[in-house]
Amino acid sequence: MLAEWNAECGQDAAALMVPWTDEASGSRFFDLRANPFDIAEIGEAEHNPTLGRALRSLNASRSPVLTAKCDAWPLTMQAYGEQIAVLRMELMLAEEDITCGYSSYIDLMWRESAVFVSRNKQQERLDRIVRRAKLLDHPECALECVLRPAFLDLHSPLEGFAVTVYVTSLGRDKATALRRWEYAIEDVVALLRSKEMEVARGSATIDAAGSSAGAGE
Repeated sequence: MLAEWNAECGQDAAALMVPWTDEASGSRFFDLRANPFDIAEIGEAEHNPTLGRALRSLNASRSPVLTAKCDAWPLTMQAYGEQIAVLRMELMLAEEDITCGYSSYIDLMWRESAVFVSRNKQQERLDRIVRRAKLLDHPECALECVLRPAFLDLHSPLEGFAVTVYVTSLGRDKATALRRWEYAIEDVVALLRSKEMEVARGSATIDAAGSSAGAGE
């Protein structure tokens, strides 16, 4: 798997605000850790069972993260031709073997307060995630993680950082691209939930009532 991460944390960088509401579409943030059955209200998960399973796993009781936003969509040559061509070359795939793709993103935040507020700690985790993702056997897929500012107010206002996780696959046809994406995102979720990413015993978490933290290193 091709894997990399980058940061968009400059002064003009868009920050993830949680909770959020989109008045135009009527969409809003659902705290799936506190209310798992609210996943039925998330259209993206309803229409894509694999994405729904990923959200359930990432918001499960022992997961080190919670999610804020998500989406998944097919990539066609008509709409995403340039993106497909660039990724095909990066993956070193034959042009005749690639006609389309599939992509997704999930915005997530590390639950451990000391990690959420620390850019350095998150960068260390992203380094580990990228190193391990490169060993995954998904030669037609790519993982990109983007570190960005985040403002969270579940129980009290907190300032820290979030990660947007993109998983993209390429294929000869739509069914192949979708199947490759499904296998890849399952492995990426397992990586994010691996033992070394777990919340340290006794640590404060951003989703616990009464927790408090400020922007860190």
